[in-house]
Amino acid sequence: MNQLTEKSIICPYCGEMITVLIEPADLEQQYIEDCQVCCKPIVFLISEHVNGELDVSVYREDESF
Repeated sequence: MNQLTEKSIICPYCGEMITVLIEPADLEQQYIEDCQVCCKPIVFLISEHVNGELDVSVYREDESF
């Protein structure tokens, strides 16, 4: 069973630091979650470092990457 990983991110809209729970099964997937402060949609992209640590990249919904 995979455990959720707690990560701190900075909202690309309001700049507030928020804590999110990341599901390791979401690796290499993109999904949208609303900011807990400003309620705007944040695009999350989960990847894995060589050492196995999860990396979370966040983008505005209108950004291309």
